[in-house]
Amino acid sequence: MTASTSASPSVAPSALTTFINSTTPAPIALTHPPHYHHLAAQVLHNLRHQHDWTRLLIHTHSPLPSSSSSSSDTSDQARRKLLPRPLISGLPPHRIYVHPDEQVEMLKAGVKEGDVPLEREWVLPTHLREKWSLRRFAEVFDMVGEVPSEHDGNGHDESGKCDEESIQDTQDDGQELAGIDLEGSNEKRRGGKRVLLATVSDDSAVVYYIVHDGIVKPRQN
Repeated sequence: MTASTSASPSVAPSALTTFINSTTPAPIALTHPPHYHHLAAQVLHNLRHQHDWTRLLIHTHSPLPSSSSSSSDTSDQARRKLLPRPLISGLPPHRIYVHPDEQVEMLKAGVKEGDVPLEREWVLPTHLREKWSLRRFAEVFDMVGEVPSEHDGNGHDESGKCDEESIQDTQDDGQELAGIDLEGSNEKRRGGKRVLLATVSDDSAVVYYIVHDGIVKPRQN
């Protein structure tokens, strides 16, 4: 009598695993070690589906032109340095930081914090087991501008496309509100550079911290 064996059904990959696999570039196109790309994709997935961020992009090269690039070199990619690791930029559903001076202006103008224009933010994907130093943070800050741009030529979302209508909506949201200039500039922001430090733990939980480049004025609660 022949014993019949049935193959156990294969387990389908999770939505996160599928997203990471589809977002990570092919080996020949990798700009950083694969685990850095996986980490960025995991954080991007968390921002989009758990925190309702939009206009998310992954950046592999600095948006700042390289000072050592030749003037005869017209390649946009050649004029930009490789970032220490892939960074993310995106638009949160609400402002994650309001400068103390801006708080005072808002109070005088009667503007609620939920009514101020949204700002694109840099996000630095990290893992809990990593050890960070001031030098490593400085290397990141030195290679980014104060405000991320959707038009720096180095970002891509999972679809590889940019919705011009959404971009215009974002720009319209950055106009003056209630007669006062609430950080309306696309190049400068009060408090200088900042990143949102995304720390991923072994159980895939993600915790976020605001990290400023240097000393900033404390907020008034």
